Amino acid sequence: MASERRPNPRQERPSDRLESDREQALFEAGIKLGGIFHQFIGVPVSKKTAGTLERAIEAAVGLQPFITKVSVAVRPPPTHGSGRFAYHYLTADMLHASITVQVGGATVTATLSFRQDLNYPLMKVDRIVSD
Repeated sequence: MASERRPNPRQERPSDRLESDREQALFEAGIKLGGIFHQFIGVPVSKKTAGTLERAIEAAVGLQPFITKVSVAVRPPPTHGSGRFAYHYLTADMLHASITVQVGGATVTATLSFRQDLNYPLMKVDRIVSD
C-alpha cells in the first residue's frame, strides 16, 4: 500500500539557496532513500509482519518535508523457525522503496532496490520533471 499526500506550499525552496529546485529535489530523494535503508535494515520481520512494516516505513517517511508519495515492499524469505522464532532480520535484498519528492517546480521519483547482478542495493532516479 502506498502513502500519498499533496505537497505543502510552505515547503517551497527558499530563494536564498544557490541550488536549483531540480538539484534540491534530487538531493532530497537520495537522502530519504538512504534514510530508509539505514534506519530499517536489521529490523525483525516475518511474512506475517511484513505488511505492517511496509506501512510503518511509508508513514514515517511520509512525514518528512518534500515527500509526496512513498511505496515500500518488504519480501522476507521463508522462515526456518517456528512460532515466535519464525522471523528474519530485514536485509537489503528484501527491501524495495519508491519515493516521489517535490521541491518548488521540480518533482523527482526515485527507487531503492537490490540489484541481483551486483549483489548490492542501489538507488536510482526514475523520473525528473521540472519547470
